[in-house]
Amino acid sequence: MKRTLIGGAIAVMASAALAQQMAGTEADQTYAAQLWEMMVEADLAGENRIHAYPYAGTDPHGMMLETFYSEATVDGHTGVLVVKNNYGPQGVTADEVIASPDAHLGSVTIMFQREEGYDPETNNWFWAKYLPDGTLDQNPAGMALAGLVGKNADAGCIACHQGAGGDDYLFTTDADLTVD
Repeated sequence: MKRTLIGGAIAVMASAALAQQMAGTEADQTYAAQLWEMMVEADLAGENRIHAYPYAGTDPHGMMLETFYSEATVDGHTGVLVVKNNYGPQGVTADEVIASPDAHLGSVTIMFQREEGYDPETNNWFWAKYLPDGTLDQNPAGMALAGLVGKNADAGCIACHQGAGGDDYLFTTDADLTVD
């Protein structure tokens, strides 16, 4: 019995360590930096970013949101890009965000569909959460929020979005967003 408990505890610890290693690696951070640079050049992020009428949101994203769907090419691969501007604080209105978007921007979260084989279990989505200046946000343990954030975990991007309808990890639409 004792051996089974110890073996089970080791398996749980190894699984948790593996989940932590699936995101925030140096390669993930480099790829996220390339994505940010591309988004700034396309006016999807940064000072000159385009805006849309914000809609009501919720944690963990923000109280008001703007969502953009696009295609992007990063490192020679073209994929679907979903960009979400997350505004706050609690109680912020659409009019306040429209009047002063930079003052209310809390973060920018993205999903980018990488090449086939990146991670078929998650439809090859790459996730990142940026602060308004383009640096990556971190979880409380100091892990950069980029890559397979929340895979095989109880919290995080993938852990939440796997519950979205349509088997596409998107809550906002079930439209076919594949790139030809």
